Amino acid sequence: MIERPITDWLPLTKAEVDKRGWDEVDIVLVSGDAYVDHPAFGTAVIGRIMESEGFRVAVIAQPNWKDDLRDFKKFGRPKYFFGVTAGCMDSMVNHYTANKRLRSNDSYTPGGEAGFRPDYATIVYTNILKQLYPDVPVLLGGIEASLRRVTHYDYWQDRLMPSILVDAKADMLVYGMGEQPLREILKLAQKGVPFASMRNVNQVAFLHDTNTGDLRDYNEWETVELASHEVCLDDKIKYAANFKIVEVESNKWQANRITQRVGDQVLVINPPFKTMEEAEIDKSFDLPYTRLPHPKYKKRGPIPAYDMIKFSVNMHRGCFGGCSFCTISAHQGKFIASRSQESVLKEVDEITKHPEFKGYISDLGGPSANMYKMKGKDESICARCQSPSCIHPVICSNLDTSHTPLTEIYKKVDANPAIKKAFVGSGVRYDLLVDDFNKNNQDGNHDEYMEQLITRHVSGRLKVAPEHTSDDTLRIMRKPSFKYFKSFKKKYDDISDKHNLRQPLIPYFISSHPGCEEQDMANLAAETKDLGFQLEQVQDFTPTPMTVAEVIYYSGVHPYTLKPVKTAKTREEKQAQNRYFFWYKPEYKDWIRNRLTKLNRPDLLERLVGNQKKATGGKPNYSKNWSGKKKR
Repeated sequence: MIERPITDWLPLTKAEVDKRGWDEVDIVLVSGDAYVDHPAFGTAVIGRIMESEGFRVAVIAQPNWKDDLRDFKKFGRPKYFFGVTAGCMDSMVNHYTANKRLRSNDSYTPGGEAGFRPDYATIVYTNILKQLYPDVPVLLGGIEASLRRVTHYDYWQDRLMPSILVDAKADMLVYGMGEQPLREILKLAQKGVPFASMRNVNQVAFLHDTNTGDLRDYNEWETVELASHEVCLDDKIKYAANFKIVEVESNKWQANRITQRVGDQVLVINPPFKTMEEAEIDKSFDLPYTRLPHPKYKKRGPIPAYDMIKFSVNMHRGCFGGCSFCTISAHQGKFIASRSQESVLKEVDEITKHPEFKGYISDLGGPSANMYKMKGKDESICARCQSPSCIHPVICSNLDTSHTPLTEIYKKVDANPAIKKAFVGSGVRYDLLVDDFNKNNQDGNHDEYMEQLITRHVSGRLKVAPEHTSDDTLRIMRKPSFKYFKSFKKKYDDISDKHNLRQPLIPYFISSHPGCEEQDMANLAAETKDLGFQLEQVQDFTPTPMTVAEVIYYSGVHPYTLKPVKTAKTREEKQAQNRYFFWYKPEYKDWIRNRLTKLNRPDLLERLVGNQKKATGGKPNYSKNWSGKKKR
């Protein structure tokens, strides 16, 4: 194996800066993650874009925020600005479970070791930088900043917090996928334009001090004003109503500017860019990544998040599902940005050159595995659309759900002589493949895709996410009826039988979601038992910022109807819902009997623990099924 020169990575140390012959750094990026030079890691993407625009970029990865702050000082004052991100996850989601227990590991740190980033990392890092370099602008980005850009409920402190810009005291925030606004900011910075004058850039947020004069209008944008932060503190219903405005504007092609008063300041959120075209997203993925962690981490052990994706290919961004518990569409948008087939195949070729590659691609996917190249048949209709989901409550008749481009890519990857198998590890959106639900399958391309997927690209099991069995809960989740999962399972089993394959279906479920009551969970356990599933792990609902479910959890009402929705909140309520998953464990049987007797549900009692014989009613699985944790 040939050792790569250290200058193939963006510099992490002053010595690496000196090796490049630089006398100063233009931009310093500060990240809560270890530095992995791979397109799945935001810091690498942003750094490589800056480099491609002619900037000298250095990275401060996981700085020590508890000592004399030498990590923050090692590159000195950058010429233009600091860029700050908490990393690929919100730091609080990264640190704590749904029960608010501290996690013992961190997948974005060498050795999986916890403790290398602070809580609320974006705020902590920025406050330190402003203390050390008060006159150097700080630009925020990443999922933590993006989803906390406006007044939001923080589950871990159990209170409303203002825009992260207020506590961080940063100069500007880029929300969503940052390539387009970043390139605009870089061009302006090169011309010497100060951050305070970059107020006409799409997809940024900033604070305007009302004492300096009125807020100017730009670009003929219309402005929508939210209830102020102070009003939200006193009125949960106003907070809920705010969310609907933010979500609708975030998913428009021609959106309005949003403002919100916070004390003597006005938060300004400029409209987003239109979704990236193919050439634009290709440009981000085709940058000269080493696709490797920085060499400094070699002695500290592998980085789990990197090990999971190093042989995977992300073919698109965005998700038009709009699930109420999920942050993907809130951050990446509901419109799909797909890479060209050429760019995807080029990355596959790059992976085959990796020194550890053994012939297996772990994932050909995206946020949802099977949304590649999907968009409106008539995009002028999309331009006017305000719906947060293209597939709920029904699949839009204007949505092209053809799986043919995806099937073609699978076949071309299979044809690569260096590839033994290419798997689909991302969750498959199964409802797109059920003809009773998705009427847009006139040429039968969904069936061809399923045949290709099941026979060639399943690594032992296939992940899908029905999430629940209760229609009332599923409506709040923006998910289809459970009957469509049953239809999909039958189709899946039929194809598996036809090819004599034993590849269990792995369904994901959530407990304690808003709108779910204890009886609903008991019914979920009974339904899945009847289908032959024995669930081993489940996901307890966590209210994360910028989701419908978070707003319901805090306010008690649905933001679109402002009508009350019941939600399990106490630890006892949440544990009660969770226990029904484990009906097969002896220690829970008496508890289930007592609870269902009190709830007067002898029917569910009989189905769950009354009959000790093996459940029937569905094709049995060949290994234990489980519902594992899923990134939201």
